[in-house]
Amino acid sequence: MKEVSEKIFETLPVHKAVAALAVPTIISQIVSIIYNLADTFFVGQMGDPYMVAAATLAYPWFSLLTSLGNLFGIGGSSLASRLLGGKRPEEIKYVSSFCFYGAIGATFLFSLLSFCFQTPLLRFLGASPENIGYARTYLVWVVVLGGIPTVISMTLAHFLRSEGHAKLASTGMMMGGILNMLLDPIFIFGLHMGFAGAPVATALSNLVSMLFFIIRFLRLRENTALSFRLRDFRTKYTGEVFSVGIASALTAGLANASNMTIVKLSSGYGDVAVAAYGIVKKMDLFPLGISMGLCQGVMPLVGYNYASGDYRRMREISVFSWKTSLVMALGFVVCYVGLAPWLMEAFIREQATSTLGTSLLRIACLAVPIQAVNALIIYTLQAMGKGGESIVLTLCRQGLLNIPLLLLLNHIFGMYGIIWTQFVVEVIMIPATLGMYAVTWRKLKGHG
Repeated sequence: MKEVSEKIFETLPVHKAVAALAVPTIISQIVSIIYNLADTFFVGQMGDPYMVAAATLAYPWFSLLTSLGNLFGIGGSSLASRLLGGKRPEEIKYVSSFCFYGAIGATFLFSLLSFCFQTPLLRFLGASPENIGYARTYLVWVVVLGGIPTVISMTLAHFLRSEGHAKLASTGMMMGGILNMLLDPIFIFGLHMGFAGAPVATALSNLVSMLFFIIRFLRLRENTALSFRLRDFRTKYTGEVFSVGIASALTAGLANASNMTIVKLSSGYGDVAVAAYGIVKKMDLFPLGISMGLCQGVMPLVGYNYASGDYRRMREISVFSWKTSLVMALGFVVCYVGLAPWLMEAFIREQATSTLGTSLLRIACLAVPIQAVNALIIYTLQAMGKGGESIVLTLCRQGLLNIPLLLLLNHIFGMYGIIWTQFVVEVIMIPATLGMYAVTWRKLKGHG
């Protein structure tokens, strides 16, 4: 572990260090996104927009599990990286044990409440009489039954990255994604499960991923400071974990609240609009997921060098990652604008859904480059333990701006106002995020 920290965190050239931790994470994100696309793709092959709409309605609630994974995974792993950089590795076992059991308890409660209130919840999200049965099936399998494996897999992957084991973390996440892609057609068509095959495949794949991580941790016992023994459970670090974890959980939670609002507003335009938005959102996740992979890969590097006092290296890592993310995002904009009709037809050949989705995709992708930079700056602040600053930016971006603007622009411009909202929000926020980082950096230079 010492060799890993000295080589990757301290001495390796910035571009190589970022690549060592971020590339495996990005690859795992790509696989995860592909398997999410596979769900939509195989469901779409049945040619029923009600089924696609049902998965779209339930998916934001499933994605709230990411908030729990970020609360304990990113909050805990950020602290673990700073403890490692501050030469206090012996305290990491208490942090990791707290986060592991905290994630299990919080997810169990979330899944239980989702099961008890599934019908009013889905109606609130915009389910119609034609698709609520499908939506209920999706919710039960991926949230109620598959919730704990999903969150624990994410939490363990974040902690592995905090020690530099990015390849191992990515392997576990990719295993679940690849398995899901293989099981989708087998369950949906081969075993004639129909729509239910997609959520069953997702739940089973996440369970396998969790078991992989647990087995690997048992084998790493002598080569890691992490511990998931109940006797190491401590609440001493709750404040430090949650100061960063809450900001990250809010990022995911409010983003999903925005998605739920969009789905709810879209449902007012019919199931075709919901299905079109669902496909667009899945494709939009591709560049954003790559950006998130870069964020998660860079966080341990930023946190470690911040704690060790090497602010120059920390800044080089941050700026390099911003430039890299921006270039990749612009590439996706070019592809999506040019190939939108063919991409939509690949998912569903129902003409009304495909035509509407083409227009929405070309608008939605314009926000991606600015969105990627905003997200990276917020994650950089989280890696430094600046939870307060992160929470302020997140609340402004996803809460104070996004949802009110969704309602306003929908009222003024209809469906197209909804899809333009994200671009408007990111343009408003970019000066604020850059300004917050500049103020933080000036304070660091002065303190140093």
